[in-house]
Amino acid sequence: MTRKLERLGTLNEQDRSALRDLPLTARRTAAGQHLLREGEDSTTCYVLLSGYACRYKTTSAGARQIVSFHMAGDIVDLQHLLLSRADHSIQAMTELTFAATPAAELKKLVQSHPAIAEALWRDTLIDGSVYREWVLNVGRRDAKQRVAHMLCEFAARREKAGLGSPASFELPMTQDDIADATGLTNVHVNRMLALLAAEGLIARDKRHVEIEDWERMCEAADFDPAYLHALAA
Repeated sequence: MTRKLERLGTLNEQDRSALRDLPLTARRTAAGQHLLREGEDSTTCYVLLSGYACRYKTTSAGARQIVSFHMAGDIVDLQHLLLSRADHSIQAMTELTFAATPAAELKKLVQSHPAIAEALWRDTLIDGSVYREWVLNVGRRDAKQRVAHMLCEFAARREKAGLGSPASFELPMTQDDIADATGLTNVHVNRMLALLAAEGLIARDKRHVEIEDWERMCEAADFDPAYLHALAA
């Protein structure tokens, strides 16, 4: 968490010491398990330490829309500093290790350390920028662009988090997850992945993906990483 906040702002030794003193409880959960369900009350914020998670909402009929993917270093549910009721669910997509901290303790930390408050505010603003891009992706891009854009964003964010090269990676999400993130069917996602491979943009072996030509892939995806704000640094 400290490494991420230092990308988002300038922290001094007092700030770092205060972060080290923050009460954190490390937990582990299996893929498919929930950290939080929509409608629950929560007074906890979560820092992801390893693995991948998603946030999602469901319609009254049970249809799921994934609204974001998260990886190591992400601080999810800062909203619980001020809002106690969850308006979405958080689910582990892989085995997940995370640290839980009481929202009240994090709120006290923010109030007494302006640099930490600014870094968390910047993180929230970047989340908003990513959400706007996801709305554009689902609402206005065609099927191939939606899937390609999701892959580009995942690769770029993964690299920034220090998790490896954007050219080659394992997808933590299933085709059902990709479908629920892009507003497509599982069958349509499979066709788009096959099309991207046929066009020489990616090579795929089950969940392993290699991006063969980053510039062409970005062009095909309509992907401009400016909205990520280089995740602040």
